[in-house]
Amino acid sequence: MSSKQMIKNWLLKAKKDVETAKDLYKLKHYDWCLFIWHLAIEKALKAKIASLEKEYLFTHKLINLAKLAEYPINKETLEQLREITSFNIEARYDDYKLSFYKKATQEYTSKWIKICDSFFKLIIESIHE
Repeated sequence: MSSKQMIKNWLLKAKKDVETAKDLYKLKHYDWCLFIWHLAIEKALKAKIASLEKEYLFTHKLINLAKLAEYPINKETLEQLREITSFNIEARYDDYKLSFYKKATQEYTSKWIKICDSFFKLIIESIHE
């Protein structure tokens, strides 16, 4: 697969994830909404990495991907990426999933959707296919 096609594929998947996250928010599945936002940002970062003609990492850690994608990271961004990475509940233990479920209130989720959407747009805008 060409680099250009790989970028398009990552972006297509990332944009689909954003739509899914929005649907999950409407259904009040806030924990899963945030999980999918994490995946969307991860895929956008991998598209950015591919646009830089670098090999992406097989990781869900957004900080590592952001560094490889040459995304500007200050202290606030670092903390935000750390929190968004915590939304990746796929392989967590049940007690962690339950505590995250309780944490993901409508207010908390609304706040983090805005932050995630901002990251997502900045990453997408920086990609030159």
